Amino acid sequence: MISDIIIQPLLMWYDANKRILPWRGSCDPYKIWVSEIMLQQTRVEAVKPYYDRFMKALPTISDLADAPSQQLLKLWEGLGYYNRARNLQKAAGIIMDQYGGMMPREYELLLSLPGIGSYTAGAIASIAFEGPYPAVDGNVLRILTRLMADESNVLDPKTKKRMEDELKGIMPKGRPGDFNQALMELGATVCLPNGMPKCERCPWQEMCLARERGLLERIPHKEKKKARQVEKKTVLLIRDGDRTLIRRREGSGLLAGLYEFPTFDGWLEKENIERQVAAFGYQPLYIKPLEDARHIFTHKEWHMKGYLVKVADTGGKNLEKTERLLIYPQEIEAAYPIPSAFKAYTKYVDISLGNEQFLR
Repeated sequence: MISDIIIQPLLMWYDANKRILPWRGSCDPYKIWVSEIMLQQTRVEAVKPYYDRFMKALPTISDLADAPSQQLLKLWEGLGYYNRARNLQKAAGIIMDQYGGMMPREYELLLSLPGIGSYTAGAIASIAFEGPYPAVDGNVLRILTRLMADESNVLDPKTKKRMEDELKGIMPKGRPGDFNQALMELGATVCLPNGMPKCERCPWQEMCLARERGLLERIPHKEKKKARQVEKKTVLLIRDGDRTLIRRREGSGLLAGLYEFPTFDGWLEKENIERQVAAFGYQPLYIKPLEDARHIFTHKEWHMKGYLVKVADTGGKNLEKTERLLIYPQEIEAAYPIPSAFKAYTKYVDISLGNEQFLR
């Protein structure tokens, strides 16, 4: 069992060592909610500029609920896991319709919103409303299993539920939000996911059973996941002068609603590439192979072969009604969200994605 003797040294360490982050120190549930969703499976340093831009563009729940889908996905471009953004907007709509635009305080109501699981509900309830609810994610599971030398499979939902139940019994009155943030901070900066933890900086170093028993490299224990499915793809960068052809992906499934360079299942031969380009109404002038690329999703991998295809001038043919656009790089960067799966090929059409646009 987790003992309450861990609380005081952890909070003292947190008060002295916590990082200054754009969303930290705020009790605004909207800011806490957006930051926690962005931080899922994404590094803090990567999230900071996205969070700032998002809050400037959509400063309230009402703004989020009313935002055009394309604007929302463009703000999210490069962060990946785009269902997070879609669920944010779905939940914002529910909050506007059912709760008068105010984030509900109750943990159970938070948990009922799209995209909010026990971790996010616990974070919002504790940080914004001082509710006595834990927020257990991978970082927290790692430090707690090491603390107790617990070799349970951390990928098993039962392990997470058990840790949540144990933490509920010791949540400190008056500082539940700080306690949750301290656990997150310890996992992010000291008890690291890759490589050996920085035990000399840990407030629990004298209590940690994994350290005492030499089990730091074995814990956390993760049973192997199923191998990701590999899908072969052909990506065509079709250019007419300085303009590039993009098209909108279907409204359901992976990367739905985003724009892409025309992408096809399998590795196409030259004749098939010519046939696909002709189907778009163009005459290819030449086809140049580009480097192969790979992109890893949660449950699958794309192994891509790319081709730069120069086509004959079309005289500015308007393709917008067919969900295809032949437009300039600056237009794509301004308004059309392109997933980072295509990042290896954007340099060939003078396009930058996400944060790259602001670092040039």
